[in-house]
Amino acid sequence: MRSILLLLTLIFVSCHKEVLPPEDNSLTTTNVIVKTNITENTTWVSDSVYQLSGRIAVTNGATLTIESGTIIKGEGGTGANASSLVIARDGKIHAEGTEDAPIIFTSVDDDLSPEDIRVGVFVSPNLNSTISGLWGGLIILGEAPISASNESGNVSQVQIEGIPTSDPTGLYGGNNPLDDSGVLNYVSIRHGGANIGSGNEINGLTLGGVGSGTRIENIEIIANQDDGIEFFGGNVNVTNIIVWNVGDDAIDTDQSWSGTLDNFMVISPQGHCFELDGPEGSMIATHTIKNGEIIASNEIWESMDLINTDDNSRVNLQNIYFNEIRNGQIINRITHNEGQVTFSNILLNVAEDSLISHIGETTTISYLQEIGIQTGVISPVNKNVLNWAWALN
Repeated sequence: MRSILLLLTLIFVSCHKEVLPPEDNSLTTTNVIVKTNITENTTWVSDSVYQLSGRIAVTNGATLTIESGTIIKGEGGTGANASSLVIARDGKIHAEGTEDAPIIFTSVDDDLSPEDIRVGVFVSPNLNSTISGLWGGLIILGEAPISASNESGNVSQVQIEGIPTSDPTGLYGGNNPLDDSGVLNYVSIRHGGANIGSGNEINGLTLGGVGSGTRIENIEIIANQDDGIEFFGGNVNVTNIIVWNVGDDAIDTDQSWSGTLDNFMVISPQGHCFELDGPEGSMIATHTIKNGEIIASNEIWESMDLINTDDNSRVNLQNIYFNEIRNGQIINRITHNEGQVTFSNILLNVAEDSLISHIGETTTISYLQEIGIQTGVISPVNKNVLNWAWALN
């Protein structure tokens, strides 16, 4: 009898067992509107979208930490109120993304979501890779030496373009070559370059007086209305970079930047592929640009000069391959200030009998080969480390 009762009890329990709903592993996304400067240590997390409402500065000794996979979106706007993130000289950024979860700066018009990042989708679902000027950009300012002057002579610090002189967070430059502004790693910056007045726009990534203690690697700039990356002095080293579809120069250097750019790609800028300027004060230093591939044109745009330098430029150019070259795209100078601008293994994918037409002065094939410019089709870039980027997908 007891056995029968136990059996009936088991049958009853099994028939009336509670059925639980399936576990929901999704995360709720929070939109955080950032309206004021960051003056104390702050962390931005990947399950939220951070919306820049105007120019936001990290200052007062604070560090902004951004988790891998986090999305930051800038609001629209022009002039001094264009949205941007500024890392002031007394602030730091620690933006350490990963290949599987990059940190993405984009526009509020971009529908990209944290859910997209979690499933490995990094491409905007609604914005084309040519749409620019929708917000400002990322500006990092440090205390490393710069070469600048004014009517009184040399100056060790100046105000970065795009930030009113009344705002002290815009100052950059100093006397600390080891200055540390933090880390940028696996970061994509998209659709920026808002106009700040008189045809002047914000660069995708601006580096003013940034020191060698700063680590910048694995960076992608897409569809910025102005330059891709612009260096104003300092000596930070930058590696594994892609600049794609920018409206002005891809790589712009000023005020005696003395670092190295290594392993990079430039794809179809509308301005110069390289705009390499020299010192503006008495401090003179040389930078190195090496191991790059340049796609100078595509079906939409043709770049201007392949390499553009000034009378006082000082740069070593090594192992750079130019492809998709059109008529009128030139290396503008090869003999000025001999020794200040050097070429080594600069390859142009053109017929040898047309090589001279891409040099902006009278020369000979033998002289070009002697100084390090010739025809060729070998890219020195390690593209395997760039495969996370939208530009290569």
